[in-house]
Amino acid sequence: MKKPLLISTVVLSSLIIVPNVIAKPEAKPSNRPSPFSISASRVTTGNASVGDTGNELQRDQWMFDAKASMPLNRQWSLGAAVGFDNLDYDWRSPIVSNTTQAWDKIERYRASLSVSYRPNKNWMFILAPKLQYAYADTASSSNAQSYGAVFSGMYRFDSGNMLGFGAAYLNDIDEVRTVPFIAVNWRITEKLSLGNPFAAGFSGPAGLELSYQLSPDWNMGIGTSKRTNRFLIADDELTAEIEEWVAFVRVGWDMSQSVSLSAYGGYFFNGELELNRQHSKEAIDNQGAAALDVTVRF
Repeated sequence: MKKPLLISTVVLSSLIIVPNVIAKPEAKPSNRPSPFSISASRVTTGNASVGDTGNELQRDQWMFDAKASMPLNRQWSLGAAVGFDNLDYDWRSPIVSNTTQAWDKIERYRASLSVSYRPNKNWMFILAPKLQYAYADTASSSNAQSYGAVFSGMYRFDSGNMLGFGAAYLNDIDEVRTVPFIAVNWRITEKLSLGNPFAAGFSGPAGLELSYQLSPDWNMGIGTSKRTNRFLIADDELTAEIEEWVAFVRVGWDMSQSVSLSAYGGYFFNGELELNRQHSKEAIDNQGAAALDVTVRF
């Protein structure tokens, strides 16, 4: 039975599809820094046909994150983040292929550290090691480990705009890959800016978002990025990978200096499902998506 596409209510968040989650415009200044944040996100997609054998898939996802940052001095700062994602895969058909049983639930645990170095007023370098476990209810967590690191360098111009490049080295489950990306934080006008909606990592590059400040409390954005979800579905390194593009529009509301809320309408396209043992790829039809996200800083 097909499920309707709708936005679900959440209590705490920071998206990412989305994920990992979306970088928002700078919050209004407060009287004290906010080194800690907690967030939760809800993402849901419409039904999509997978392959040409009658399979249909509808996905729901919860994402939870906790982040902390601490400056050591003018040049060095440290950061840490942990996260948990719960993905619900609702298959219309009981099999994905002739030899692979469908999975229903996926759990993903994430942790990372980051070191930031500013040698002068213009340059900033960031190194962020990452660890992840991603596995379905048909597999064991013991074989689902992935690790890697993200490195980026950004140059700050006299105008305050920043531009740079980075790369993520990812030793994922049964696959090693390198993901380059552009790092940008560019204010085009007083209200219009270009930035990265996602953090680069196992889910793909950082993407680009064009955002507009409607008022001191409201903003909106439009963006796109390539997304990758790879997870263990059976022991002996049998994995599934969903790779797709997402385009989205966002409306954000700064409810207070500590709490922000964002609603998303998205569209997934050019999607593929790959099973590594069969070396087969199945096309995923384009589908709509929606999400709601709240972040609390303290």
